[in-house]
Amino acid sequence: MTSDQGVRPPLDSSRLTGLTPDVIADVSIEVLDAVPSTNAVAVERAQAGAADGYVVVADHQTGGRGRLDRTWETPRGSALTFSLVLRPSAPTRSWPWLPLLTGYAVDKALKAQGYDAGVKWPNDVLIGEKKVAGILIERIETPQGPAAVVGVGLNVGMTEAELPVPTATSLAIESGTEPDRTDVLLSVLTTLREAYDAWQAGGDHTGLRLAESYAAACVTVGQDVRVDLPDGSALLGRATGVDPGGRLVVESLDGTQYVAAGDVVHVRPVDQ
Repeated sequence: MTSDQGVRPPLDSSRLTGLTPDVIADVSIEVLDAVPSTNAVAVERAQAGAADGYVVVADHQTGGRGRLDRTWETPRGSALTFSLVLRPSAPTRSWPWLPLLTGYAVDKALKAQGYDAGVKWPNDVLIGEKKVAGILIERIETPQGPAAVVGVGLNVGMTEAELPVPTATSLAIESGTEPDRTDVLLSVLTTLREAYDAWQAGGDHTGLRLAESYAAACVTVGQDVRVDLPDGSALLGRATGVDPGGRLVVESLDGTQYVAAGDVVHVRPVDQ
């Protein structure tokens, strides 16, 4: 909880850096005080040889970066910002699933904590109609081979006055109490690691099973949507599902369209 002086407690570094396999297997955590971007630090660690499962978490991130190079900064102690180094053995053609997999895992972890969460395709996590978490995935080359850096920013303790935009929310606003960020981090990492390991082990049928699970959690499916494309054009239609490659399936006047996450600027309900 926020103290009377308005100073939020820091992450519990000793608890996070002393994790044992019975808490979370195959994860190690580096806790930093303040950095511009946890993704940037994680990229450096990956290029220096950090193993699959290496996590960089910052008590305060001062220059967060999202899709399309959008930036933001949150008040100290009000958000959970971390980046995870992954070295998938899955074929490169399956890697587009990573951002969707991450959004699905964050959504599942929040649902387990009692939040009415949902995923907005491809990987924003909402509570109701407001965004509570964003995700950025970077594929990088390292001396040990290609790696993915998975960045997550989750609004935990922000008040209404601290929100960056009116369309955002926080766990504290939705629950009425400010959760412990260390507890939230461990819950999200546990769920994400389980989902990632299942994806890795799933073989050729992974995409189909994941598409079914993801679509069930995705609030975009079933909506009439406007898909804004990089060339300035827009696709209008009904989002009817997610295919085994993670693409959004949109039924339009021109027939069935398949939209990849990297090919869009925005996806919005037509009434927004």
